[in-house]
Amino acid sequence: MLLYVGKAKNIKNRVKSYFRFSGELKASPLLSSRIAKMISEVEKVEFIIVQSEHDALILENSLIKQLKPKYNILLRDDKTYPYIAINLAEPFPRFEITRKIVNDKNIKYFGPLSGSAKALLDALYLTFPLVQKKGCLKEGKACLFYQIQRCLAPCEGKISASDYAKIVQESLAILNDQKKLISLLHVKMEEASLKLNFEEAAKLRDIKHAIKESLHVTHVELLKLENYDVFAIETLEKTAVIMRLFIRGGKIVSTSHSFLHNAYGFEKEELYQRALFEFYHPMNQTFSHEILLAESFSEQTEMSQFLSEKFGEKITINVPKRGEKYYLTSMALENAQALLLQHATKNNHALNEQLQTLFDLSALPKRIEIFDNSHLGGQAPVGAMVVWDEKFDKSSYRRYALHHANEYAQMKEMLERRIQDFSKESPPDLWILDGGETLLKLAFSLLKEKKIHLDVLAIAKEKIDAKAHRAKGNAHDIICTKNQSLKLPPSDKRLQFIQRLRDEAHRFAITYHQKKRQNKDLTLELQSIEGIGAATIKKLLNYFGTFDAIYTATQEELMFTIGQKLGTTLFKNLKK
Repeated sequence: MLLYVGKAKNIKNRVKSYFRFSGELKASPLLSSRIAKMISEVEKVEFIIVQSEHDALILENSLIKQLKPKYNILLRDDKTYPYIAINLAEPFPRFEITRKIVNDKNIKYFGPLSGSAKALLDALYLTFPLVQKKGCLKEGKACLFYQIQRCLAPCEGKISASDYAKIVQESLAILNDQKKLISLLHVKMEEASLKLNFEEAAKLRDIKHAIKESLHVTHVELLKLENYDVFAIETLEKTAVIMRLFIRGGKIVSTSHSFLHNAYGFEKEELYQRALFEFYHPMNQTFSHEILLAESFSEQTEMSQFLSEKFGEKITINVPKRGEKYYLTSMALENAQALLLQHATKNNHALNEQLQTLFDLSALPKRIEIFDNSHLGGQAPVGAMVVWDEKFDKSSYRRYALHHANEYAQMKEMLERRIQDFSKESPPDLWILDGGETLLKLAFSLLKEKKIHLDVLAIAKEKIDAKAHRAKGNAHDIICTKNQSLKLPPSDKRLQFIQRLRDEAHRFAITYHQKKRQNKDLTLELQSIEGIGAATIKKLLNYFGTFDAIYTATQEELMFTIGQKLGTTLFKNLKK
């Protein structure tokens, strides 16, 4: 088993620093408990020579992500963050969420954002009469948004480009001051309530709360209208939190944080290095030219040089000791400590540790991916992956349209596709498959082929007389591990937890399967109407979003979408 991947300018000195040569070879007493334990398990050391420190950093990151060494720190949460973008070169521009940064001076980006991106975008379109949909201008005709006063119909020339630009500038100003945006939303919420439009008021309330919750720190304004990215890290036993503040124009525009868990604890030196490398790794990531840290780390200068070379611009990494910058890092550290304390109080890791011990897992199963597939006699096969990360992480759920009739081939296709995505979305701590020993062996063979180390469990119903037995209140499930099969009593909390995960994957897979079959049936039903073909159905779905919305649409809405003749025909047939 691979224990650790590191880098060093002088490999001889680096290895010697781990050991104490006094009669017999022992771990140095100066080491942390985490590294000392690692040294006790070392059997041999291998190394690769590269041409520069830059290459060493890239190789180290690649090997850690692919091979998941036991004692390295793997950050999963640091991905490219969303931005709100607007192309001011367009005559009637609109805001959009994007993760891709294009080098175009006409495109203005706001961010990076965390969970507030969607809420901010919704707030802008509820507050300002901008072009609401991407394809609105192509239609050349005012739509429902104009009728409900959400748009000023530039498609019909009801507003000039110069007047529209004033609204855009106003919305940009409010976007940079979220306190004013929240106040504006509150006013609109009260107006909606007075008009008895409670659905609209509830939507505005939820958006307002989402924006407020995304800012975990007190709103501040600096004297200097400068940009900073601020990082602070705090650890507590086997848990760490990375806190980030994004300062743009002297204001905190967004924050984000990541919780990390490791059975062997953490060292801040390594955490700061990996946090910076992972956050600025995507080439489409925008950045501040000055990064502020709450604490220094040994390879700070090398990291600054690496980032400067990578982006072709000078980037500095500083640890301020006084003034406004110190206030920012102190604030980030204070919030990191508060989050960690709150997290420790709310979460009990005893169950995870019990699972690790019982099933002899190599890592604490903090993030778990659960797989199941669904079909009806081989028809409409689908797969589903649900994710547990202290709770069900529904934003990470994945659906797979599969192409094979038998369940073994379906699971193989699904797992292969997930493995292909490991470079974009890092592997979890544990896979759980809805199936038996055969599927477990399949998963291990696929992982071994790609030289990826990952714990895998499979849960299968016990079979009596060749039939799965699942008496109510007495579930006879068998959990298969790499080395054994365990039959736990139905009252066992560990079994119940895994069953809960399996049942959620099953629910998600069944829901997708039913929807796919229903959509297929509804497509055939619509195509039976004269003049309605695949292209027309696609156009309807692009506009209405779902079949339910198509079936409940008014005649005017259908006519607006597919024309007067087809719209009238479709409406009459749907109302029969």
